[in-house]
Amino acid sequence: MTLQGARERRVRTGGVELCVAEWGDPAQPTVVLVHGYPDSKEVWSEVAGRLAERFHVVLYDVRGHGRSTAPRPLRGGFTLEKLTDDFLAVVDAVSPNRPVHLVGHDWGSVQAWEFTTVKRTEGRIASFTSMSGPSLDHFGHWIKKRVSRPTPRRVGQLLGQGAKSWYVYLLHTPVLPELAWRGPLGKQWPKILRRLEKVPTGDYPTSSLPTDAAHGAWLYRDNVRPRLRKPRTDAYAHAPVQLITPLGDAFLSERLYDELELWAPRLVRRTLPAKHWVPRTRPDQLAAWITDFVTATEGGRPAPAVRGPHAERFGGQLVLVTGAGSGIGRATALAFAEAGARVVAVDRNAHGAARTAELCRSAGAPEAWGETVDVSDEQAMEQFAAKVAAEYGVVDVLVNNAGIGLSGSFFDTTAEDWRKVLDVNLWGVIHGCRLFGKQMAERGQGGHIVNTASAAAYLPSRALPAYSTSKAAVLMLSECLRAELAGQGIGVSVICPGFVNTAITSTARFTGVDPDEEERRRKKSARLYGLRNYPPEKVAAAVLRAVVRNQAVVPVTAEARGGRLLSRFAPGALRAIARMKPPL
Repeated sequence: MTLQGARERRVRTGGVELCVAEWGDPAQPTVVLVHGYPDSKEVWSEVAGRLAERFHVVLYDVRGHGRSTAPRPLRGGFTLEKLTDDFLAVVDAVSPNRPVHLVGHDWGSVQAWEFTTVKRTEGRIASFTSMSGPSLDHFGHWIKKRVSRPTPRRVGQLLGQGAKSWYVYLLHTPVLPELAWRGPLGKQWPKILRRLEKVPTGDYPTSSLPTDAAHGAWLYRDNVRPRLRKPRTDAYAHAPVQLITPLGDAFLSERLYDELELWAPRLVRRTLPAKHWVPRTRPDQLAAWITDFVTATEGGRPAPAVRGPHAERFGGQLVLVTGAGSGIGRATALAFAEAGARVVAVDRNAHGAARTAELCRSAGAPEAWGETVDVSDEQAMEQFAAKVAAEYGVVDVLVNNAGIGLSGSFFDTTAEDWRKVLDVNLWGVIHGCRLFGKQMAERGQGGHIVNTASAAAYLPSRALPAYSTSKAAVLMLSECLRAELAGQGIGVSVICPGFVNTAITSTARFTGVDPDEEERRRKKSARLYGLRNYPPEKVAAAVLRAVVRNQAVVPVTAEARGGRLLSRFAPGALRAIARMKPPL
């Protein structure tokens, strides 16, 4: 997406002329997007296009970048004070009578922290969303605290950020950055972004890049050392702040923001499993979070709540859980709801799915829907996946949890029994991964797939040949998918619970016995699981942790973890246990 269709104007200030682009209805709240280094305003094209559906969106090329002119002389022409003059000139032109919502990335965020903490902008900024760029004043105090009161942890943090800031030292050297950008670095930059950060560069502006990057070196030279040496003591944010932290940022440590609440008391934190250039790689998520934050601020409401465990990570994301009508599926849906996610609860039982959606809304989900589908039905799943994409959007986290239990010896298990358990336990997972995973991959903005297997996937048992086979296949499918999708930013985790107190025992089938004996075994297995009494909520917590940490295989319960170790280091012992007659 480019900036085609945007309305352009020129704003003169401090001896420079700024190129300003506007999208959307000027009667709506104004969102101002400020780009970083060495970008121009086009870095925001994907985010701006999404925001323009609801807001008046304004982008401008920072002085010396894109189609804005550069100050003369360059030295001293890029101070934060002059950049603040530019910002005020832009907002006075585009929104003279109404405060704006400010969004900054990289050096755009560094500037915007200045705008949000100086007295002369009070009343002109309604909210500020920051990503990948700290306040130089806050950073200066962060450094001073670690130098004046060193501990091993603080020294480690200081050294870690120092290593990440290697490029800052180079940009302070005379002439060298300009020569590099006007030489091979400028020509290779789009390829470097594509290779290192998976940034789509098909429409990346390259014509002005060498000049922009050479000018932008003065952002560092004019500001970094003076502010870090003598940071302001009154750099408090006078507007609500939303901090979005990419967890894979190669240039900035998460620890930089540890004490940010001291400077921004009205702070909402978000995290993304992404690298530095999130305006290009995660526009959907950014647009959703910015929209929520702006809408809440405009409505005079508190910032979106970030309450439950991992809410910084999942707030506002779309999560789909199959088998959500009860047990582990319902507990997982509720855990994501408590983290502020939007939840699609899917089950064959319409009442169970609807009830889970209702509970999710009560638990804190901004939106939740109950949907009915048979995951083993390929055509039904294809139609369902198309419906979800059209009505709710592309899923950020998929949890393939639907499953059925089957116990009985191999020769007592009929071909029809095999088909039933494989259709749900394996083909249901395959359909979910293929359809929803494909949507994630085509969107190109990452995601995560969680498949529920079982400790039975690696624990052989004479009583569970069909069930164990289906779960072992899910385990290997997950490992293969994880390898294939890693390069696309899509994580895959497989959860392997042991004995969990859920309703699966009351619906499990036992082959080779009459109905009365089958019912007796169901009741006995339910009692045994009840005595173990491992709650599904603990499995749900493991699911969320697996996504946050991008874990591959997650055994849940002590017996599952012990069995996993035995399968690796003492498989003979497991085979001996498998030969034992089951207690049922």
